[in-house]
Amino acid sequence: MLELRNITKTFGSVTANNDVSIKVEKGTIHAIVGENGAGKSTIMRIAYGFYKADSGEILVDGKVVSIKNPHDAIALGIGMVHQHFMLVDTMTAAENIVLGAETGSAGNLDLDKANRDILALSNELRLGVDPRAYIENMSVGQQQRVELLKALYRNAELLILDEPTAVLSPQEVEEFFSILRRMREQGKTIIIITHKLDEVLAISDEVTVMRDGKSVGNVKTSETTAKDLARMIVGRDVLLRVDKTDAEPKNVVLEVKNLVVSGKTVNSVNGVSFAVRAGEIVGIAGIEGNGQTELIEALSGLIKSSGGSVEFDGKDITNRTARELKELGIGHIPEDRHKRGLLLHCDLGENSILGVHYRQPIAAAAGFMNTGVISKRVNEIIQRFDVRPPNADLPAKALSGGNQQKLIIGREFELNPKLLLVSQPTRGVDIGAIEFIHRKLIELRDAGSAVLLVSAELEEVTALADRLLVIREGKIAGEVDPKVTSVEEIGLMMTGGD
Repeated sequence: MLELRNITKTFGSVTANNDVSIKVEKGTIHAIVGENGAGKSTIMRIAYGFYKADSGEILVDGKVVSIKNPHDAIALGIGMVHQHFMLVDTMTAAENIVLGAETGSAGNLDLDKANRDILALSNELRLGVDPRAYIENMSVGQQQRVELLKALYRNAELLILDEPTAVLSPQEVEEFFSILRRMREQGKTIIIITHKLDEVLAISDEVTVMRDGKSVGNVKTSETTAKDLARMIVGRDVLLRVDKTDAEPKNVVLEVKNLVVSGKTVNSVNGVSFAVRAGEIVGIAGIEGNGQTELIEALSGLIKSSGGSVEFDGKDITNRTARELKELGIGHIPEDRHKRGLLLHCDLGENSILGVHYRQPIAAAAGFMNTGVISKRVNEIIQRFDVRPPNADLPAKALSGGNQQKLIIGREFELNPKLLLVSQPTRGVDIGAIEFIHRKLIELRDAGSAVLLVSAELEEVTALADRLLVIREGKIAGEVDPKVTSVEEIGLMMTGGD
């Protein structure tokens, strides 16, 4: 179906792809794995026409083709679903799907026909998408199905999926994989860019491993293991689950009492109470959209609570500003790194001082910034947290998602917080970096900090948390010991199942 031959792509002095060759067979699910910055997304963006290769060639169905832009790719039957969805919240599913591929003449859009066609397509694959439903009222899993329909509506025969399960619950992942298998049965070809090796083994037929911009191996999924793949990805043995000693919790650092955060129609957080002590990691597990986002944003000063109270070191900090909380020693790694964590068009140095830019010695006299201090700070973060490529002058948008995440984590760790609020710390991060970040969180705990961790990855939150709270419909549904409670039991608590 698709063959990339000897593709090379450079960005200035950085070589993203170095003589990469990948062959994807028709009617298969092909996984592409590798560390952040290994060139996975770049090679697929070349296949989709976002980038043009410096050298090499692309073949579709055995014929050399020219793909100068996404329109060329779509015309050749190639579709792409990006990690960050490209949907308009205030439009319906159908309106989003036909945007750019409208049915009817320019002045006479036949939306009714589009609704019927989309519903038929949805029913064919059992996607369960209502074409007339608004995006803003959909779960993340439903929005992803809209993105799939958008590509299929344009007659895509090959789908490129970038980190497709990054924001899905375990139940949604299973449903999504069922959809992919049905698509494969219908003859569709699917490429998945992912970091999740267990999912690679569960869904793919073949795997291409990339490292340092090169393709270092291609194996049949049935003939490999997670450990083998991790070794190929990183070039060394990797701990898939980090070891840690039992926590030694001390004084209460954070106490939340009957906290309420109002939503559009109901309370997003509805009377939540819990405490976090110094020297422990408290995890919060729940299907996305059950109040965990609003809870962390209220605790970090990004939104206001409408009831209850929050205490830090015994002092009332309810509805304090983000700056005030930062000054008290509360760090925050946000869920959405693009919206809350970075200034994408600013360089890495500027991003390394976000939230503390006014402090000395970062701020010099007469309103000027101390460029020497900033340079030292960002280079230390780049070194300590292995941010690639190690060029502080690059804008944040030039980094891969995983390297953006490492920059944010490094920035917050540099502040030595008494309390760290962490949302989705390893979303879109490669296997080696996951191991690294997990170690850092445990080191922070062992140094006496309190950590409140929210993660959609049950394996992650159960591996790291000393105590685990399950949130459902804005309330704490229960507390469990992650050492003795199975993922299945936690999943049932999350969904309200028996």
